[in-house]
Amino acid sequence: MSIQANIHKFKEELGEDVTLVAVSKTKPVSDLMQAYEAGQRVFGENKVQEMEAKWSEMPKDIQWHMIGHVQRNKVKYMAPFVSLIEAVDSKRLLKEVNKQAKKNDRTIRCLLQIKIAEEDSKFGLSTEDAKELLASDAFKEYKNVSVVGLMGMATFTDNEAQLRSEFSKLKRLFDDFSKTHPAFEILSMGMSGDYKIAIEEGSNMVRVGSAIFGERDTH
Repeated sequence: MSIQANIHKFKEELGEDVTLVAVSKTKPVSDLMQAYEAGQRVFGENKVQEMEAKWSEMPKDIQWHMIGHVQRNKVKYMAPFVSLIEAVDSKRLLKEVNKQAKKNDRTIRCLLQIKIAEEDSKFGLSTEDAKELLASDAFKEYKNVSVVGLMGMATFTDNEAQLRSEFSKLKRLFDDFSKTHPAFEILSMGMSGDYKIAIEEGSNMVRVGSAIFGERDTH
């Protein structure tokens, strides 16, 4: 199937309740434009420079999501335009996002990345660290960031019971935080291989790359 056909299929399958983030990292602008012409407006990248280059070249009604691990010294490059930073995994990163957003006279929306997977390679805050961050005086002083939910990446496994356990754990945490943080509205979990399970467990944002664009080029 073509990229456009894949976008239409996902739009139909997910409906309006779940936001589709088209993970376009390493893909050329021509591929992204095929998705754009099919109505896709939310794209996810994991390298700031690549996202910045695509932003400069593509239509300005696109929402750009930074979905990868972010180095603090790179925040300034995306601060003028990024729509959502999905992977805030430290207090120091959130502080830098607030600083750069203020310089650009913007409020940047963020998700806290929670570590739900067993793999050491996955980034993320512990539940305790996230609670501490949200309760901190420093967080209350940030006027240029808006934490609007949580993101988590499950273990890379075919074990459905384990995936459900990890996703449901994050959903319970999201519900818990939502009681005291009314801005919480996004629970981003689920990728090409596990998005259906993630949605069943409460996700309202999924990040899909290979199922739209085909297998990724590695570089």
